[in-house]
Amino acid sequence: MEEKDVILTQEGYEKLEEELNLLKTDKRAEIAERIKVALGFGDLSENSEYDEAKTAQAENENRIAELENKVRHAKIIDEKDIDTDTVQIGNIVKVLDMEFDEKIDYTIVGSTEVNLAENKISNESPLGSALLGAKKNHVVEVKAPAGVMKYKILDITK
Repeated sequence: MEEKDVILTQEGYEKLEEELNLLKTDKRAEIAERIKVALGFGDLSENSEYDEAKTAQAENENRIAELENKVRHAKIIDEKDIDTDTVQIGNIVKVLDMEFDEKIDYTIVGSTEVNLAENKISNESPLGSALLGAKKNHVVEVKAPAGVMKYKILDITK
């Protein structure tokens, strides 16, 4: 199975590295201590603390493996390679939602960095993929469950 590149900004890459380091050091040590304490409670067949700690350990190791894979396949977008002529990953795009007459700023990021609370949308999302390659003043159409939505690109920055 061919691994797909994980597209990240430098900030996103650093956040992954930080989380990975935290999980490998502090979190592993914390879980190991929980297991040690739970073992002291005796009979493992009825030891819920032990079971919970072992589950937490498995989840932590799975997350570490997932992050290591993302870091291994990371393709960092160099900010100096980002232009503002057309929409691309790393751009901040000001759009006008033509149905609601509302202006919204979206940052186009790789799927790993999506954060809807910060209006960071994936290049793979319906809106993100519709915006990619478009220019200022273009209108893009996005197929949504509620119908086709139209957005006019007002500005492209980085």
